[in-house]
Amino acid sequence: MLLAGCVSAPVPETPVARDPMTPEQRVAAIHAAAGDDDRELAVQPLRDPQVEDLREQAQQARAAGNVSAAAEALNQALLLVPEDPAVLQERAEVALLQGDFPRADTLAQRAFELGSQVGPLCRQHWETVRQVRQHKLAVQPSLPSRHTPEDAAQHAARAATTQAAVTDAESRRDACTVPVIERM
Repeated sequence: MLLAGCVSAPVPETPVARDPMTPEQRVAAIHAAAGDDDRELAVQPLRDPQVEDLREQAQQARAAGNVSAAAEALNQALLLVPEDPAVLQERAEVALLQGDFPRADTLAQRAFELGSQVGPLCRQHWETVRQVRQHKLAVQPSLPSRHTPEDAAQHAARAATTQAAVTDAESRRDACTVPVIERM
């Protein structure tokens, strides 16, 4: 006895988009955005020794590849100084290393709101936001092979919105740079 039935071709899966940059590469881009021009004004507040110890612990943990320990040390520092832009920025970078892109974005924007609106730290804040938005663009799912014109239009609109957000973050990062005043 033969059994016959309706068989339809399987629906092809939409390929998963992968970010071509690792979180470590994104953090390196953030540090590069700060620049190393020692002629530029960089405002640094006086630091609490306990906070400095926690920041040092976090830095050592990051260097050892222990991102969770770095996050914990910075979380403790933020309990002591919740409005310190430098600590918020460091925590944003650790969040990015942990793959928590929304948190990295929130922390970097909060750091900008509380900190200097110019200089290296300002550029780091906006480069963090830019890296988060670029990641979002990179992992945006591609259109399935079978899609409607409406699906295509929505996909294009999402991509355009995210690209505009990347461009906005670039502009804000670049606005953080103030020309050096040459003294005579």
